Amino acid sequence: MIRKFLLRKGIMVAAGVLAVAVLFTACKKDKNDIPQSQVSALMAFNLAVDQPVVSVGLSGNMFGTPLNYGSFTGTYLNVYSGNRQVSAYGSSNSLLDSTTYLFEPGKYYSVFVTGANNNYKNVVVQDNYDSLTASSGKAYVRYVNAIAGTSSSNVTISNGEGTVVNNTATPGQVSAFIAVTPGSLNVNVSNETTASRTINVAQQKAYTILLMGQPNQTDTTKAVQIRFIENGTVTD
Repeated sequence: MIRKFLLRKGIMVAAGVLAVAVLFTACKKDKNDIPQSQVSALMAFNLAVDQPVVSVGLSGNMFGTPLNYGSFTGTYLNVYSGNRQVSAYGSSNSLLDSTTYLFEPGKYYSVFVTGANNNYKNVVVQDNYDSLTASSGKAYVRYVNAIAGTSSSNVTISNGEGTVVNNTATPGQVSAFIAVTPGSLNVNVSNETTASRTINVAQQKAYTILLMGQPNQTDTTKAVQIRFIENGTVTD
């Protein structure tokens, strides 16, 4: 069995759906543990708007449990480090996309399964918490543009101090974490349709903002929307 672990420096893992957070602590080593030098940590998201359930596989093995649309693994899970094949499967075990990625020992990663209409992509990124500083007194946010389609989206994030993000994001783009003042953030994304949301972020916390859905959808569960999760607490 591979156990959950925490890096000595970087982030204390926490996770939440719509900012409901659950804190995870390190497990003691036992004979079933894989040495930390041989493992990485991975979090997976199903953001493929027309896929009610997605399963993620790593080098032929199932990773976690099947994910409903809009859901994620809830925390980082340990995986063997190395060059791994990351595959996503839809209904009837149909292959949506497969890519190869090098997972470095002791590092955190996210895979976002994105797309629609037989055009899917596994977006894998390293979550570089080592570059974030707890002593700054800031919160940290990033976004993923998982809005289905080929058009880019305009993403703005602002607070009482002004605009902190004003970007054009291509489909599948994941931004770097940026430092923001704790408190309220106004998030807006415009494509063929527009969505807005106000979120609250706390000092030393890291968050991922999920821009998801499909333009011109009459089904509100599939319409363009903004969600967010708390990745964890930044530590020095």
